[in-house]
Amino acid sequence: MFGLGTQELLVILVIVLVLFGANRLPQLARSLGSSLKEFKKGIDDAQAKEASVSPSSADGGASTAGERSCGQCKSALAPDWTHCPRCGTAVT
Repeated sequence: MFGLGTQELLVILVIVLVLFGANRLPQLARSLGSSLKEFKKGIDDAQAKEASVSPSSADGGASTAGERSCGQCKSALAPDWTHCPRCGTAVT
């Protein structure tokens, strides 16, 4: 785990206890957990939004002459891009 041994983790724990105190540690752990939960929720929402937007933009790209889409992952591409930023395939 990041090259840290038992002794290093113990020293870090003692430093955290000295800095924050034993009474405040559960509050810090709770706030850290809720922050991670919100972060994961935001990531999932962004991926769901991207998945729902991606197919509709690929359909729109087929009907609109100015827009290009990747042949492999169907993501929208700017006119000056030579490679897809999502999957890395070369665009013709």
